Amino acid sequence: MMDTPRFQQFGIVGSGRVARALALGFAPHSFARPLLWGRSSEHVRTAVAGIGGAAAHDLGQILARCDAVAIAVSDDALADVVADMAARGPADHAPFVFHVSGRSGVAVLKPLRAAGALTAAVHPAMTFTGNPAGEVERMAGARFAITGSTPDAAARACKAVSLLGGVAVEIAEERRALYHAAVCHASNHLVTLIAGASDALTEAGVDDPAALLAPLVRAALENSLSSGFAGLSGPLLRGDHHTIGDHLDALVAFSPGLLPAYRAMARATLDQLERRGHGVSAEMDRKLR
Repeated sequence: MMDTPRFQQFGIVGSGRVARALALGFAPHSFARPLLWGRSSEHVRTAVAGIGGAAAHDLGQILARCDAVAIAVSDDALADVVADMAARGPADHAPFVFHVSGRSGVAVLKPLRAAGALTAAVHPAMTFTGNPAGEVERMAGARFAITGSTPDAAARACKAVSLLGGVAVEIAEERRALYHAAVCHASNHLVTLIAGASDALTEAGVDDPAALLAPLVRAALENSLSSGFAGLSGPLLRGDHHTIGDHLDALVAFSPGLLPAYRAMARATLDQLERRGHGVSAEMDRKLR
């Protein structure tokens, strides 16, 4: 027996990676095909062709037909899109409207709430690479940071997340920026860290830095996720200031571009060690100032 669809029609404002993945993910839970609208009609046509949805003529059509609408546009465009939508309705029904920005909470959606919509922020804590089918699979089990404008809106957001197979994690409005800083620190800065390490390995004569780093970094990631800071190993934990001094000298000589990031991360690691009661030698502290 097929699951009963949860929406009459799902609307998507946007035509990029997240929009396409959401349209494909919600399609089985809607009586009608997902309806997409974007500022570029060409991008919308491409998205519709890829996921089997339908193109809306304008924002008014999205609001008139859809009982659930996801706004999947850039952070900088979000407020303008919300204002445009609020000016067009909803008129005779109260759709559930949410955005997928990590940075913003529900305050940006106030014009739509004032127009009668039920509003929420629903951010999937994952990376979208442009493979909608693969991303639908990865959304199952992924965490979604939700913030509702009302308890009913939060409950509706939880239901929407559950349709995708995800797990809802409620974040208070005033903590949205902190949440987003944390996930960016973990994911975006990791890319910078690996790129810097790869560049230094190339300078050291390694032909395939990724192959060398992969098992080391994967093990460190799994260890840190399971054990937290207790998973730390290496010369900083051992207090080996001679090794750290050699690292700094080598970076100055061969890879000076990595030096600021290495020093900052080493300093942050020392600070964590001190907060946890580990003694830090004066010589180690001096080298990393």
